[in-house]
Amino acid sequence: MASPIGNKKETSTISHRQKFEGHTDWVSGAVHLPGGQRIITCSWDGSLRVWNVKSGKQIGDDWRDGDSAVWSIALSPDGKKVVSGSNDGAVRLWDIDTCKVVKKWTGHTDRVLSVCWSRDGRRVSSGSLDGTARQWEVESGETMPEPIENILASIETGHNYVFTVVYSPDTTLIATGGDDGRDDYECSIKIWDAKTGKLVATLKGHTGTVECLAWTKDGKSLISGSSDSSIRTWNTTNWKQTAVLDEHNRAVRAIAISPNGSILASASDDDATRLWNLDNGQPISSPIQRAEYVNCVSFSAGGKQLATGCNDKNAYIWDIAAILREAGLDDLLLDPKVS
Repeated sequence: MASPIGNKKETSTISHRQKFEGHTDWVSGAVHLPGGQRIITCSWDGSLRVWNVKSGKQIGDDWRDGDSAVWSIALSPDGKKVVSGSNDGAVRLWDIDTCKVVKKWTGHTDRVLSVCWSRDGRRVSSGSLDGTARQWEVESGETMPEPIENILASIETGHNYVFTVVYSPDTTLIATGGDDGRDDYECSIKIWDAKTGKLVATLKGHTGTVECLAWTKDGKSLISGSSDSSIRTWNTTNWKQTAVLDEHNRAVRAIAISPNGSILASASDDDATRLWNLDNGQPISSPIQRAEYVNCVSFSAGGKQLATGCNDKNAYIWDIAAILREAGLDDLLLDPKVS
């Protein structure tokens, strides 16, 4: 169980590299585009926006398909498409070149809080406040603006609400997390067979809503963040808890793992964005951000930059390479496969 930290706030002296201003409501998601020169953000203002990383200026017009608040976005493995989840329960597939919706999947009966891609780019999974996780097939190259039904059966997860959904690296499993609505406040992570929808394992330990999940690239560990303020790691061979990271003192809203698998970034309602060394579970430096509620974190392809989105209606870019250099941990940016 996570240990309480109290209400003391550490003072961060780390400055953002860039600030992106223009959204008129909370920024709920951010992804880096290939090439490292652009990011896409989504917001409760109902828009997706593309930004120039160097200048901080918006590129082109807002992307819109109705006025429904957008809760989450995810970039396709080939970097050509983005999928989004919204308040209206729809999952939308956007073409990055045309800035238009090319598919709109309906079926959820409540807001969609989480979306993710399979590693091969053939499927998208979504999690909703309706308590289900759904899978959608992406037919590459075909444009279908009309709504279509999901082609795979939805999973009735048993969570009251599904806050997060993520595929395993080999796409054979789906992990879900959320609010189980139990009197003892125990909230579980559930592991599902992606093909059959059958329950494989239930992971217990969190005492608050499971808000976010991330699978390590090698598939050997699953990492979770919760409203109980803790981050927990799980062995995916025996599904046992292996560690608890407890420096946050309020809900952990988002986590992301660096491309080389060495660094974890976490965002929390304690206004902090933190970096962790996954080799030893220790925090790296002081919190890199103190802002009004950080909702999302996203590493660039090389892991040298981190994007965050906040309730102050802004997004930010942070120089991870410089932070690691100052901490004497430059080696955490290296690819562990390279000798």
